Amino acid sequence: MKRYAFIAMALLVSLTAPAQSKKSANPPAPGFDMADSDPKAVGLADAVMQAMGGRKAWDNTHLIAWNFFGARKLVWDKWTGDVRVDNLRNDQTVLLNINNNKGRVFRNGAELTDPDSVAKYVKAGKDAWINDSYWLVMPFKLKDSGVTLKYLGEDPTKDGKPADVVQMTFKNVGNTPDNKYKIWIDKGSHLVTQWAHYPKFTDEQPRFTLPWADYQRHGEILLSGERGERDLTDIHVYSGLPGEVFSDFTRADLSRYPEAK
Repeated sequence: MKRYAFIAMALLVSLTAPAQSKKSANPPAPGFDMADSDPKAVGLADAVMQAMGGRKAWDNTHLIAWNFFGARKLVWDKWTGDVRVDNLRNDQTVLLNINNNKGRVFRNGAELTDPDSVAKYVKAGKDAWINDSYWLVMPFKLKDSGVTLKYLGEDPTKDGKPADVVQMTFKNVGNTPDNKYKIWIDKGSHLVTQWAHYPKFTDEQPRFTLPWADYQRHGEILLSGERGERDLTDIHVYSGLPGEVFSDFTRADLSRYPEAK
């Protein structure tokens, strides 16, 4: 599947477990645009976090694995920044750390050793993680660095359910800071139930509008995999995995390991 570069605004500052604020159960990441964000939109972002399990549960979530539309399998250590990206359409595997951009690459039957080639594929692996993780965990990142939230009012989703709509834009962050999103938040559950993507802030028509559905509990948090035309599958949250997952190119069978409770 073509990787959507426009998702590439995921922010590394939110990847490790931040200290909890005494003033807020869901403190913003450093650089969140509180000054230009609407209080109602910020309150809705906090309600989403709570509905998904709460900030403490998100911070305590350690390891997440998922299948991105049948194209890639990823395993992400939120605490260390280690990521494994297995390309399901060839034998390529990238083992990298998203905090220091260092990694190793297995491709076409052998580990790459040329520094330029390694750097190229490590960057591609990180870009894949940025894109693929945003499709999975965006609701937890509504108060990331560089984000501005605006309340747009009430509007039903495509299936007719009442929702509050929040606009999300970005200031000088990520690879595509001109992006704009509209996020539909269900009035009853406070879960994100639909999103629309606009490549440019000035665009009047979205590139797509897709559902967020079929929430399931994984460990202490809720995650959704249904995106309409294609789904995120094999979603798992673990409290621990062998270190070889992030150091050995052999593709481990993660089904042998129990999910976090």
